[in-house]
Amino acid sequence: MNSDFLRLRDWSAADLDAIFTLTRELKSQHKRGISHPLLARKSLAMIFEKSSTRTRISFETGMFQLGGHALFLSSSNTQIGRGEPIKDTARVLSRYVEGIMIRTYSQADVEELAHYADIPVINALTDMYHPCQVMADIFTVLEHKGSYRDQTYCWIGDGNNMAHSWINAATVLGFELRVATPKGYEPDADVMEWARQQGASIIYTSDPLEAAQGADILNTDVWASMGQEEEQEKRRRDFAGFQLNAGALAVANTGCLVLHCLPAHRGEEITEDVIEGPNSVVFDEAENRLHVQKAIMATLMQNTKE
Repeated sequence: MNSDFLRLRDWSAADLDAIFTLTRELKSQHKRGISHPLLARKSLAMIFEKSSTRTRISFETGMFQLGGHALFLSSSNTQIGRGEPIKDTARVLSRYVEGIMIRTYSQADVEELAHYADIPVINALTDMYHPCQVMADIFTVLEHKGSYRDQTYCWIGDGNNMAHSWINAATVLGFELRVATPKGYEPDADVMEWARQQGASIIYTSDPLEAAQGADILNTDVWASMGQEEEQEKRRRDFAGFQLNAGALAVANTGCLVLHCLPAHRGEEITEDVIEGPNSVVFDEAENRLHVQKAIMATLMQNTKE
């Protein structure tokens, strides 16, 4: 089992399934009011170079429910923002806390942090990957469909960090994925090549309705992610038609699930009637960030030194 949670491709299907099993157990205990202090007396350092709503609240609340403590560290009020080397931050934090969560831009920075840290590091988002979110998404499918394996998944939108993590997930867990992006916005070539070499069942297309045809899971994200605001108008033009709407649902399988990692720009990548409609499970999905991340933290941090 890996000691860090940086990319889904670093984990085996069996180990990811074990996290889902623990997620179900922890969520059930939480709903029944049963305490589960698996990380009592342990602390998590939460480094934020990108702002958030769901990430901070779910990790901080999760550590509290696990009996531990979370510390919010923003780049503006720590030495990280003043140019302290990542390797120094990693080695200092390793002597104070039992785990590090980081939400930042560069995947290379996260990997350097993990290399120098003696404690688990969790990638809570980079420009390249968003593994915790996709774990919550798949667990939501598991809850609603009974299994994530016998489903056809569709990604419509940007070939971004979410698309990359879905490609990782499809490859490791063995389900079919269709990825529809506008031309020029395809997923990273190295990510696609790795999946191809692993024999993944992934179709890439520039036709969103082709991707949605017969799909069981429809998924999307904003057209312009954080840090891409200057591209907003160009992306609005380029992504026209790459939308989860009534047309996409019409060609998908009956009873398909609609996912969105939030926040949503209603009327752009998803319509109001779809995100508020009977196929939408986006708020179950958002809630499951809490429970999946608790399982990830417990899996990584239970055996770290106190």
